[in-house]
Amino acid sequence: MMNRLGIPMPEAGMAVNADEAIAIANKIGYPVMVRPSYVLGGRGMEVVHDDEMMRVYMNAAVGVTPDRPILIDRFLHHATECEADAISDGTNCYVPAVMEHIELAGIHSGDSACILPSKNLSPEIVETIKEYTRKIAVEMRVVGLMNMQYAIEDGVVFVLEANPRASRTVPLVSKVTGTNMVKIATDIMTSHLTGRPSPVPELHDKVIPHYGVKEAVFPFNMFQEVDPVLGPEMRSTGEVLGLASHFGEACFKAQEATKTELPLEGSVLLSVSDLDKVDLIEVAQMFADLGFKIYATGGTFDMIDKAGIKAEKVKKLYEGRPNIGDMILNRDVDLVINTPAGKTSAHDDSYIRKDAIRQHVPYITTMAAAKACAEGIKAAKERVFEVKALQDYHADIK
Repeated sequence: MMNRLGIPMPEAGMAVNADEAIAIANKIGYPVMVRPSYVLGGRGMEVVHDDEMMRVYMNAAVGVTPDRPILIDRFLHHATECEADAISDGTNCYVPAVMEHIELAGIHSGDSACILPSKNLSPEIVETIKEYTRKIAVEMRVVGLMNMQYAIEDGVVFVLEANPRASRTVPLVSKVTGTNMVKIATDIMTSHLTGRPSPVPELHDKVIPHYGVKEAVFPFNMFQEVDPVLGPEMRSTGEVLGLASHFGEACFKAQEATKTELPLEGSVLLSVSDLDKVDLIEVAQMFADLGFKIYATGGTFDMIDKAGIKAEKVKKLYEGRPNIGDMILNRDVDLVINTPAGKTSAHDDSYIRKDAIRQHVPYITTMAAAKACAEGIKAAKERVFEVKALQDYHADIK
């Protein structure tokens, strides 16, 4: 269907055994995203990096048959993920706004923080997403609500999922845009009983002068031995919404609602994987400008120091005492930014994140979230936060 509509999708294939899966993955090129053909909450989804990991995954897969194969997709590199919730009557389709994920592609949509309406997408990209959504809704003859998920890699919009159903984000989109999506969808679905015409043709794009930031709520404080790293399998147990005319303020409100108390001053500890070092200097500079004392480990420190940003080096657990674990235990740091080293590392760094949870030190595991939180802290230091009723936000929408 996507080929017929001229809508790009990542290269993909299906396999029922390890040999088939390895052949497809080598043709597409690692890393790849693998998943059962039917999942909820990203259950069983994993990013696979080589033949060995693929064989382990396929041998552990349960219930794989020719009718229920494993799906294999090319993993989109450094891609921005976004969503569009839509209302369709089978002939017409309306998209209230496009929701931009803060974390890059590879994090389950239920776990990713999101900005609504999108903040960093160009008007052309937003219009492309809305147009693709309209085409797919009409082609599938969707009547009611639909959720689409996309990823943008090097300026190209790829469709990831088409879900002809209501999404968990519908209440968030409704609150931010002032569009009662459930009421409108119910109107459409019951039109054969009521005789009322479809309201979709009368719906038009809106100018929304505020931001909503969705943040996920995680149960890691109850499971302190679990590594709180995010991935394609959903781990959150709830979500909150921060609303404000300024993105940083909305972000800070969302973090506050999750019971994450971002510090406005003090020290930040940085320990970042090689893959994430492309964003390291920007993040370190943001916190330095906010007046934070910066601690860093190994190569992270070397890169910050070389850039001329003042920092103090800290030992990792296997490098002797006092080390990063001692600092967290003694509450000598107010915020931890640690991105997982992953398969390429000779040492497991999950203890950093687990120690932060045990000592109730706020922690961040992605560079995108670190940037957003820095903007939130900046807003909290510079602004008096507005207190405004939801109805007043809606009244400002043009």
